[in-house]
Amino acid sequence: MRVEIAGVGWVAVTSAASLRSALPARLPRGAKARAPLVLAGLSELYPDARCELDFRNPFELLVATVLSAQATDVSVNLATPALFARFPDAHAMSVAEPEEIEPLIRRIGLYRAKARNLAALARLLVERHGGEVPNDFDAVVALPGAGRKTANVVLSNAYGYPAIAVDTHVGRLARRLGLSAQTNPDKVEADLERLFPRERWVFMHHGLILHGRRVCFARKPACGACRLAGFCPKIGVTDAVL
Repeated sequence: MRVEIAGVGWVAVTSAASLRSALPARLPRGAKARAPLVLAGLSELYPDARCELDFRNPFELLVATVLSAQATDVSVNLATPALFARFPDAHAMSVAEPEEIEPLIRRIGLYRAKARNLAALARLLVERHGGEVPNDFDAVVALPGAGRKTANVVLSNAYGYPAIAVDTHVGRLARRLGLSAQTNPDKVEADLERLFPRERWVFMHHGLILHGRRVCFARKPACGACRLAGFCPKIGVTDAVL
């Protein structure tokens, strides 16, 4: 049997249990009322929020995003000028061995694995896409070292694709602000997309990241200086850090 679920579409179900599993996860209590306040607060605090990785074209953004996994944007921005001077495009990087890339990204975490991924990624860009980063979600996800978050970051910032990429900051703040109870990034992304207007998804990604870096720290959030504190449920925050 196939049933149509609002916001999900037509899904095949064989039992009540399968129908329940097809339904979106329940949002935390008060999430729908809180979401516009969060959006307004972040818009006031970070009206010019944007990607903090330095890039000049989709290829540079893709490479920088792959490098940013488990690393800071600052460390990536320090490494990429020399990297792109040596390998300015996918064609140049596609003929490089990982050992040629490693010295240029040595100060970035997991640099050996990332060098292998970049070499393989560049080769696939040349072989499958003529050296260009495709404006296609599934095609980007299929590249070595890329995933859903990488595809969302690249497509939203390079091509204007509406997306909320969920990294550690976005996931942490979504739970702390009571916007999602999920720990799986894909499920957090789905919850946030249900709560915020599509045209503000890209901003929400950047706004949450900036707030997580500047105010809502993982261990000791600066709740006393936070403009969102009046409506934030502070989920997971102990009295000791308030």
